[in-house]
Amino acid sequence: MFIDKAKIFVKGGNGGHGAVAWRREKYEPSGGPAGGDGGHGGNVILKVDVGLRTLMDLRFKKHFKSESGENGRSKRQYGSKGEDLIINVPAGTIVRDEETGRVIADLTEENHTFTVAKGGRGGKGNAKFATPTRQAPRFAEGGAAGEERWIILELKLLADVGLIGFPNVGKSTLLSIVSAAKPKIANYHFTTINPNLGVVKLNDANDFVIADIPGLIEGAHEGTGLGHEFLRHIERTKVLVHMVDISGQEGRDPIEDFHKINEELKLYNEKLARRPQIVVANKSDLMPNNDKFNDFKEEIEKLGYNVYKLSAATKTGVKDLVYKISNMLKETGDMESLIEVEEDIKTYDSKDEKDIIVKEEDGEYFVEGAIAQKLMDSTNLEDVDSTRYFQKRLRELGIIDRLRELGINEEDSVNICGYEFEFFE
Repeated sequence: MFIDKAKIFVKGGNGGHGAVAWRREKYEPSGGPAGGDGGHGGNVILKVDVGLRTLMDLRFKKHFKSESGENGRSKRQYGSKGEDLIINVPAGTIVRDEETGRVIADLTEENHTFTVAKGGRGGKGNAKFATPTRQAPRFAEGGAAGEERWIILELKLLADVGLIGFPNVGKSTLLSIVSAAKPKIANYHFTTINPNLGVVKLNDANDFVIADIPGLIEGAHEGTGLGHEFLRHIERTKVLVHMVDISGQEGRDPIEDFHKINEELKLYNEKLARRPQIVVANKSDLMPNNDKFNDFKEEIEKLGYNVYKLSAATKTGVKDLVYKISNMLKETGDMESLIEVEEDIKTYDSKDEKDIIVKEEDGEYFVEGAIAQKLMDSTNLEDVDSTRYFQKRLRELGIIDRLRELGINEEDSVNICGYEFEFFE
């Protein structure tokens, strides 16, 4: 089974909490704070494995979480970092953020990696909070939560050449002749329901990969039939081989078919429609004479395309076509990518106020967000020094000023990440 799309949930490991500890050596009666920092959480990393051909392994397992960091220990010992979690994917996988729909990575090369969810930072131990005026801090910092998100993985075949055209025009037959691929071939529409890849062997320098894209139909750009599932696989190709049935045995007009397929490409992506095309008039062995081919060639060459007469069944014209494709690939070189990658991985920076939500609802005030949660995890409300540090951070993060802007008054209730406080200046 060919699986080319998967939706999974990924979460980086949480950072370990800092430790509250003290020096207890025999000859150090006034030993100071000695709590170590927590370890950072592990990352979730996607890695290309060229041995994979589908996303089948991700079809049944949907949730992936890396290891959390260990908590800090006494004697200023740091907790160990959580292990990274590596998810192997095939070459040609694009990664899309499920919430925004934007592409955040395009994985094409062997061992190419991308960190899709970062682990949380470890919290500081109480040894890090000692100052000349606060020599015995009885609090430590909590570890940060790891990033989490739903992502969509899409496999787009890595092929130099894409065979396109209506169903049953001979694409699979041509692929089986020019390469070692063994696609299913039969005389009915939609024999090919999954894309097939084949390597055309000329010599080491001129070999190329060709993909048989299942037959397109009108409305494919809107997802009609399996339009989007098929069209995505020709986005990486450098050259398109556009096959039409010149025999007309099914009552179709080859010129009309040619324009319909190109219109679908244009509606799906205009850049894709501008890819170099070689037009192939197949099933020429079934024509009673050359009149139909000559009319077709004259009409299509007016548009600037090269037209080749072919009979995949008898292999007539196949060799010339293969060398024409090879030469066009050399002339074309690298093509503009149709995939726009946006690095939008969100990281939690303690100085970034965008992660703090301050709002008022029915006379109550609420403070939420990853930074606020981390601050609460770091606070020992039973300790004077910890409470003072908590109040200081509220001011530094601008939370107090934003509460004032919302009209908070003395003794009004403030809910900070589930904890109720009364507001006092």
